[in-house]
Amino acid sequence: MGLHIWNMSFIVFNCIITMAYSATYIVHMNSSAMPKPYSSPHSWYLATLQSVSDQSAAHISTKKLIYSYTHAIQGFSATLTSSEHDNIKKIPGYLFSTEEKRVQLLTTHSTRFMGLNSDFGAWPNSRYGKDVIIGVVDSGVWPESKSYNDEGIDEIPSRWRGECQADTQFNSSLCNKKLIGARHFNKGYLRSHPKADITMNSTRDIVGHGTHTSSIAAGNFVKGASYFGYGMDVVAAIDQAIIDGVDVLSMSVHSDTKSSIKSHTTPWHKDPIAIASFTATKKGIFVSMTGGNGGSNFPTISNDMPWVLTVAAGTMDRQFSCLITLGNGVFAPGSSLYHDSFTSSQIPMFFMGQCNNISHGAQNKIGVCSSENEPLGSQFLMVQNSKVAAGVFITDKDFKLEFTEYDFPVVFVSLQDGRIVRDYIREEGGQATGKISFHLTRLGIVPAPMVSEFSSRGPSMAFQY
Repeated sequence: MGLHIWNMSFIVFNCIITMAYSATYIVHMNSSAMPKPYSSPHSWYLATLQSVSDQSAAHISTKKLIYSYTHAIQGFSATLTSSEHDNIKKIPGYLFSTEEKRVQLLTTHSTRFMGLNSDFGAWPNSRYGKDVIIGVVDSGVWPESKSYNDEGIDEIPSRWRGECQADTQFNSSLCNKKLIGARHFNKGYLRSHPKADITMNSTRDIVGHGTHTSSIAAGNFVKGASYFGYGMDVVAAIDQAIIDGVDVLSMSVHSDTKSSIKSHTTPWHKDPIAIASFTATKKGIFVSMTGGNGGSNFPTISNDMPWVLTVAAGTMDRQFSCLITLGNGVFAPGSSLYHDSFTSSQIPMFFMGQCNNISHGAQNKIGVCSSENEPLGSQFLMVQNSKVAAGVFITDKDFKLEFTEYDFPVVFVSLQDGRIVRDYIREEGGQATGKISFHLTRLGIVPAPMVSEFSSRGPSMAFQY
């Protein structure tokens, strides 16, 4: 396993929005005034922007909309010209608007979701984590990421005794005052697999998991480690973390998988990771470990030792969304992690039923699948092989954003909004068209937080020993 250690300092980046002919406004709306044809406030706000836009309908709106708000406030933020701003005041449901001259960018919206305030409370009381050293045992680090920017961070704490270990595509100059050290541990793996072909024998992260987990732990990404999954390597990483002088140890690993109540689990006094983490705790290091991804069966929880903080996987009130604009002008919101470009033109739509057969009639069209009570994974592969321009899945499943590696544009819509899409296609027959706008963000999603579907559950099985 690899270990990444860094100086946890809080940075605020300021961005001044300057546009020659427009300004950014937060527009407050009366949600009770939303017309019934709209399935959500988000679609209403987009339609509102389209109706007041100075541009033609084909070039609208989604680029203007910044956020939809449904929790903290009712309304949205958008870039508007002076005439658009004047026109939006005439829209039924408009309450008032405020101009946003300056935007402070934090690491993520999660800080606001957690209720952290820069003026009082946990953040200022802890000096924003200043001089805290966090060690992360995970799959590595991608040091060129802007999240490792050390601008504004003070000198490395004098008590730091670690190093930035050089190896394959990783040299010591890649560390700085944010990413203050990096080591990789794979001797245990190499001993068990002497002929193994290791393509990246260093702390460089080629999986992405370590970069992700360490960014949660320290705000700006910090990481380290090569992931091979051998306990002796993990213990070596913990041991080195104690030597190097970390204050916090974060590990998204576990020593064995428990999938049912009949499964065997290693008792704590025989589990090397449990013992090593206990030693770290005795040395005054705060240890945080994942509860595991064993799903909703119980007991599947890992790392349930009472001396560590065991963390479940949960959601927040942010959703990466998109918008389907049907040929009749009706909007249907959806969710998607698709990040590439997509045509802004209306293209034909084709309803593919339950998508259990490849339909050549959907080629180069937006293929729509009814995924209610159907296995989403097999449908996904079926649509992918049908050469559609984009796939739309009508689903009631909570894990609809599970597929993060897209070879083509994918959208997931709720059953309610999906019926709007499906009924429109049936009414229009071969004349149905649609347009998909990606790269939108919605805040205020409720309920939140919720325990994720894949998160492990208790109770602890330690009592059997």
